[in-house]
Amino acid sequence: MSISVSKNWAARLPNFKWRFDVKRILVGGKLSDLGRLPRYAAFALLGLTLIWAPITGYLKTSPLVFKSSVSLILPGSGASASMNLNGIGQATSYANSAFASNSISPTETYKRLIGADRILNAAAETVGETRQAFGKPRINLVDQTGLIHLEMSGYSAEQSQARAEALLDAFFVELDALRSDEQSTREDSGLAAIEDYRTSVAKTREDIESLQRASGLLSADQYDVLLQNATVLDVELNALSATLSDITQSVVSLEAALGLDAATAAATLKAFADPEFVSLSTERSEQAAALAELKSRFGNNHPKVQSALRAYDAVSNAATQRAAFVTGLGVQELGKLDFARDGARADLLSRLVQLDAERAGVQQKYETLSAQLASQRTQLTQLAEPAARLQDLQRDFSVAEAVFASAIARNQSSKSDPYASYPLVQVLENPSLPEKPSSPSRKLALVAGIAASFFLFIGLGLGWIRLALLSKLLKRPEDR
Repeated sequence: MSISVSKNWAARLPNFKWRFDVKRILVGGKLSDLGRLPRYAAFALLGLTLIWAPITGYLKTSPLVFKSSVSLILPGSGASASMNLNGIGQATSYANSAFASNSISPTETYKRLIGADRILNAAAETVGETRQAFGKPRINLVDQTGLIHLEMSGYSAEQSQARAEALLDAFFVELDALRSDEQSTREDSGLAAIEDYRTSVAKTREDIESLQRASGLLSADQYDVLLQNATVLDVELNALSATLSDITQSVVSLEAALGLDAATAAATLKAFADPEFVSLSTERSEQAAALAELKSRFGNNHPKVQSALRAYDAVSNAATQRAAFVTGLGVQELGKLDFARDGARADLLSRLVQLDAERAGVQQKYETLSAQLASQRTQLTQLAEPAARLQDLQRDFSVAEAVFASAIARNQSSKSDPYASYPLVQVLENPSLPEKPSSPSRKLALVAGIAASFFLFIGLGLGWIRLALLSKLLKRPEDR
């Protein structure tokens, strides 16, 4: 059997060596003279078999795989809490944003946490599978965001969704456990510090009570009150001393003017306050007047003068005895009495007695206050050191109590922020129910097979023309 073609068509072929081979094959040749074509056809068939047989087997034998996707998000804002207790202290709790530090990435931390063995084991146990059968999630982080994308595989849409939900539940359970463990650890350490503060407060209180019992000083304010009272008393004594000096000088001046002291003036006023003595004094004055008249008319030895003198002496003795009885003074002291009870002199006597009484009262008050001031100064001297020590102890107690109260408030306020170390994470997209399998991909397998076949034919074509190309390239220029 021979094949004939137009010689003009063969002449239009490129001027390569294989042009003569094609002519030899196609023009008047026989099938037994096809040359390399059977070998290349065999290679092509074998290559196509090696390419499409695995692809076909993969598509027919590979089980369907479904992927359920989940999206998590980490909010980027921080949280703060402040507690101010009047007279006790202030506690502030502040949590920085999860993305405030460049050295720590919360999304990367959660990525490692989601893929931890204990979380995968818990999730596999939830769906009733083994750890190996459950597999591992595929986790992708979106740059410059707080998003975390998860993909969980399964042999059915429901299985992949159940696995994703189990993984999500196990992750949140573990996250809550970590937060609780952190809070309990911090609380234990905080309780130890609070116990130390409580011991310090109790020790300072015992020292204060011991000092109060020993000194009788209840507080440093009490010492300040004592010091203030002593200062006020000192000022009052100075004013009282000036008043006493003024009254004393008035008494001395009146005594010098009247020629008798205040006691004599008081005795005079007391005597003239007795009606009997006043009557005797009046009678004595009358007898003295009669005696003086008789002496002017008669001599001293005249019987009438002697009779009047005896009457005057009798009345004078009676008045003196009555004055001694009333005043309690002796005869010599009674001779100093001023019997001019009427007129301005009597007023001066009254004034002298009044000022002397005031002077005595002021003197007594001055002596009493002086004794009190001396006692208070002695007490202040004794309490100066205990007061300073008590003030230091009360200051230490106030500081220790404030630190103790602040520690309690801080320990309680820290419970309000469980996201300090493990930031808040929320589910942006719940586990999805895939509508179609993600593997095997028939389109991808067909594209891969076609591409491989294309490259196979390119390789065979290059192998077919390699001798003609090499001979043409190796020819000398003059031979071409």
